[in-house]
Amino acid sequence: MSQMSTQQLKSDPSVQKNQKRIRHFTGKAIADFNMIEEGDKVMVCLSGGKDSYTMLDVLLYKQRVAPISFSIIAVNLDQKQPRFPEHILPDYLSQIGVDFEIVEEDTYSIVVDKVPEGKTTCALCSRLRRGILYKTASRLGATKIALGHHRDDMLETLMLNMFYGGQLKSMPPKLVSDDGKHIVIRPLAYCTEADISEYSANNQFPIIPCNLCGSQENLQRKKIKSMLHDWQKRFPGRIENMARALQNVVPSHLADNNHFDFENLSIQEMPYDNGDIGFDEPHVETLSDTSSKKQLVSSINQLPITNI
Repeated sequence: MSQMSTQQLKSDPSVQKNQKRIRHFTGKAIADFNMIEEGDKVMVCLSGGKDSYTMLDVLLYKQRVAPISFSIIAVNLDQKQPRFPEHILPDYLSQIGVDFEIVEEDTYSIVVDKVPEGKTTCALCSRLRRGILYKTASRLGATKIALGHHRDDMLETLMLNMFYGGQLKSMPPKLVSDDGKHIVIRPLAYCTEADISEYSANNQFPIIPCNLCGSQENLQRKKIKSMLHDWQKRFPGRIENMARALQNVVPSHLADNNHFDFENLSIQEMPYDNGDIGFDEPHVETLSDTSSKKQLVSSINQLPITNI
């Protein structure tokens, strides 16, 4: 980064606000989900895109200021895509003094051989990459695998699963890997893509394009992303509410017998939490004054049955 850019990061108010937001929300996600613990060795998966660069940069900052001690190793998977600039990441990581490893695996040839021409290669490529990263984490003795997915990725995945998969699920901030041997974390789970793009530009990260393989972006995800962007412009606050909904799940007001015992539901003396009030308008459900909410429930319970 140039000297002028460094001075800008220290003095420009908008740059500082962006930096504080990214650091704050990353720290909050790490704390809320206990992502990093004392003595952890965090394998930061670095693709060369804005998200993973931002994640690495913020984790390095957290490493300096956190009350716990943990180590970081950056790992990039060189999949032998044509025109991949092999020197960029090693040069950058050497410059900032980070331990790193470049893993070379020719998954590109496998994907090209298995996927018909014109079809998106992302799904197979992702599965191959995931398996290699798990093996690498075991070999390096990493206790956590950090991925650069952010809040917008999580919401896009939620909508994709609802629209095309018939499932109500997203990307969790923390999970156990497919092989059951690793903890995968997403420290940017609370960060917006817009903030990350700004942070990346401010820091002038040496971005490597993600379309080197020539594959078309997943068209379904692209449509969902466009829809969410449109909502953000036309309905300010909607995306934030959707993100909050991921942490405010009410199984009794869905329809999954595996997560709520509808079969054995019975009457009781006291009102159920989130009972009929769960169907009221949002302005009733989100009363900020707790005493007012209790008073409302009490008033409803005292009404004659014929008036309810």
